[in-house]
Amino acid sequence: MSTPTPSPVEIKLHTKSRFLEVAFEDGRCYQLPCEYLRVFSPSAEVRGHGPGQETLQVGKEDVTIAEIRPVGNYGIAPRFSDGHDSGIYTWEYLYELGIRQQELWSEYLRKLEAAGHIRRV
Repeated sequence: MSTPTPSPVEIKLHTKSRFLEVAFEDGRCYQLPCEYLRVFSPSAEVRGHGPGQETLQVGKEDVTIAEIRPVGNYGIAPRFSDGHDSGIYTWEYLYELGIRQQELWSEYLRKLEAAGHIRRV
């Protein structure tokens, strides 16, 4: 039996530095950039409807989070400045994004490079 994912105890949007800070009850705290959250949206628009149907998100360097709506007691639904608002980020998914941030971001950068896209920073 697996251990349940810790729940967040605090969620703060840092608009100027463009990241979402999520502190969990186990003491872990993650600073998740808006771009990172946007390109790893759990929406079908990004993930597709099955393996191999993912859509590489490009040009999201300046995206911000315009609004965050709670979804029940299990997650949030951010509305991004580019209009994307269909992803529900469960506490489990946010926790996973925090734990795997370095790995996932490196993988994303490799995919961008392979696609010939140059990130403007």
